[in-house]
Amino acid sequence: MGLLAFLYGTVSYVTFLAVFLYAIAFVGGLPVPKTLDSGAAGPLAEALIVNVLLLGVFAVQHSVMARPGFKRWWTRIVPHSVERSTYVLLASLALALLYWQWRPIPGVLWDIEHPTGRVMLYALFGLGWVIVLLATFMINHFDLFVLRQVWLRARGADYTEVQFVTRGFYKFVRHPIMLGFLIAFWATPHMTYGHLLFSIATTAYIFIGIFFEERDLAAAHGRSFENYRSEVPMILPLGTRKPEEPKRAMSPR
Repeated sequence: MGLLAFLYGTVSYVTFLAVFLYAIAFVGGLPVPKTLDSGAAGPLAEALIVNVLLLGVFAVQHSVMARPGFKRWWTRIVPHSVERSTYVLLASLALALLYWQWRPIPGVLWDIEHPTGRVMLYALFGLGWVIVLLATFMINHFDLFVLRQVWLRARGADYTEVQFVTRGFYKFVRHPIMLGFLIAFWATPHMTYGHLLFSIATTAYIFIGIFFEERDLAAAHGRSFENYRSEVPMILPLGTRKPEEPKRAMSPR
């Protein structure tokens, strides 16, 4: 069973990685089969309904399966070692569905034509994705995206919580991964109404998700997390005081 869990976790990770890389092209309008603005535009009402439903499918799956109560119920059905693998796989498939079925919405809110402005915005877009990726390694990338769990299971070792040390970005903001996403979703020289809908919806979801995540972290880690929250800003690196080290794992979910 350990080998099967490892293979399942590996498939989940590879699926996540492919979906993550495609997201960069999807949002940035790079040459891939489908982006936020590619394809023939249909009726506005249809596009709005379909896109909101697609965003909702991802939001519901991503949020509900992350709640401690759901995980307690879910692990009565699936082994603990593949619980997160299943979560990551289903989240990746929900995003793939969004890429596939997303409806473009024509109309332009802004279009920066000056070459310097375009370069700066594309650089900011790239920086956002770099922040996201680096921030995952500043906690534990392979624990966050399931490979550590299934590797331990394959070795017959018990899972242990990853110790959280406030290194790198986590010294300045509590949610650098979400900060990176916000930068990447809004930094564009060509903001269409479809892109605007995507950016507004994902921004709202990010802040709602942070609220529930921090509530769970406070319940799980008590004073250690409360101290961290009082010392380090949520998103913008303003007024930071260096937190004490080490703290227990507080990885996003």
